[in-house]
Amino acid sequence: MKERNQRCRRIGDQLKVEISAMLQREIKDPRIGFITVQDVEVAPDLSQAFVYYTVLGNADEKNATLAGLNSTAGFMRREIGRRLHLKRIPEMQFRYDDSIDKGEHLEEVFGRIRKEESGEQSD
Repeated sequence: MKERNQRCRRIGDQLKVEISAMLQREIKDPRIGFITVQDVEVAPDLSQAFVYYTVLGNADEKNATLAGLNSTAGFMRREIGRRLHLKRIPEMQFRYDDSIDKGEHLEEVFGRIRKEESGEQSD
């Protein structure tokens, strides 16, 4: 079991590198914004890869990025298969990683709390 988890992690890391490189150099879809691939989790049977990403922009820009990613998934999958020589190439599912958004929200809340505690007026 541990060996399988290590293999999945290794393949996930390889996928992250390849997907990031393709998004930076090869994929020119104008819908895809300034994107960072945060992590790739691969299912134990290699049937699926969950690609977690962040992107700058408002909700419409984030939705457009997801649409662009979904439309390039077939190309990326073929390229990954060719480059990594995998017997089974996982289907990619893109998931927005909102941890940065949540962190920014918490910083705002803590900032307001600090202002209130220090007696300052909030905006």
